[in-house]
Amino acid sequence: MADSKSKLESVREWVAEHKLRTVGCLWLSGIAGSIAYNWSQPNMKTSVKIIHARLHAQALTLAALAGAAVVEYYDHKSGAKAERYAKFLQVDPYTHKD
Repeated sequence: MADSKSKLESVREWVAEHKLRTVGCLWLSGIAGSIAYNWSQPNMKTSVKIIHARLHAQALTLAALAGAAVVEYYDHKSGAKAERYAKFLQVDPYTHKD
């Protein structure tokens, strides 16, 4: 059980670091899957097949963006985002000038 949690946590961290790449991959796989499905429908015009594929991919993209917003909200609430960027910000509290 601990392995599955650590694997799930590592996937969540990767998605948190690469939100746009994740959304792009979901869009690409969504449109490819939708085109493959629509191409198996023999009684539709090609233009209708392409339009349906675009609509399916657009809905999947909106869902992925909503998921990325949830991940961003979770990171903001848990403080994980601040911890992730703290290593890049070298703040010395004693160097503040009045």
